Amino acid sequence: MPTKIKTRILILSDTHSATFTHPLPSADVALHCGDLTMVGHLHEYERTLQMLKEIAAPLKLVIAGNHDISLDEVYYARRGQYMQRLKEDDEDLPRRARELWTGEDAKSAGVVYLDEGVHEFVLENGGMLRVYASPYQPEFCDWAFPYWRNQDRYNPPHQTTPNAVPIAENPVPDFPQIDVMMTHGPPMGVRDETYNDEHVGCEHLLRAARRCRPRLHCFGHIHEGWGAERVKWKESGEEGEVGWEGYTESKEWIEVDVEKMEEEKAVFLDVGEGSERPLNFGEETIMVNASIMTLTYKPWQTPWVVDLDLEKAE
Repeated sequence: MPTKIKTRILILSDTHSATFTHPLPSADVALHCGDLTMVGHLHEYERTLQMLKEIAAPLKLVIAGNHDISLDEVYYARRGQYMQRLKEDDEDLPRRARELWTGEDAKSAGVVYLDEGVHEFVLENGGMLRVYASPYQPEFCDWAFPYWRNQDRYNPPHQTTPNAVPIAENPVPDFPQIDVMMTHGPPMGVRDETYNDEHVGCEHLLRAARRCRPRLHCFGHIHEGWGAERVKWKESGEEGEVGWEGYTESKEWIEVDVEKMEEEKAVFLDVGEGSERPLNFGEETIMVNASIMTLTYKPWQTPWVVDLDLEKAE
């Protein structure tokens, strides 16, 4: 019996309530990395849930993003009325929004909403999928799920980035405990470059990803960062090392055949056993920014479909 299970993962992010006029590729599992809506209205969540229902995947994992403001209850109590331009405060919206994503309607469609932390799933194909999820990102124009850049949300105190303030409530586990990291924000230096050439990802997240070394790390948030890279990790240095640039040995952009992408409505990447370049788990991670929206909020960017090997569930 095989110990590895070839698994197809459909990845999308930053749909902002957009829907698709064509069927998305089928997969063993679909991942949505946040920004389900423009500003967290219930009707926006309902539209996105309907879109996810139409995806041919038995399991669909979802996290929130900074635009999904009513899923961040603390933030919504402070800024919700202003951000949604409401005449009166809607204190009950966070409860209704969460119920929509955790209720029977979502469950019956295979949709599972993930809070920050570790989650495990036995897939229908027999594979074991271990996921670390987090909707947070460095503070961004006073939107939801923020932390300050000097705060390390992803590493435990004894592994915190030097000179950072440890605040991790659900730190990223060490290798080899996680197959897929799902975060809304990108790590520093990987598909995080803005239109004005500024890197705005999180260095603490990159440091945590190096410890974790998942097979796949997917995210969104920076629309113009759409694309994928194969990252080769550098071994950890001395205690107290400083500088995110030294966390990786190499970063290789995944080339995209634009004509094929337009024809197939997705970018397909196979890094499983028997592929042209199988992933070397523990040394490499495929990192994907799957933002569907462009910088100007046009839904013109395609999802990614990654084939990789998972351990067989016991």
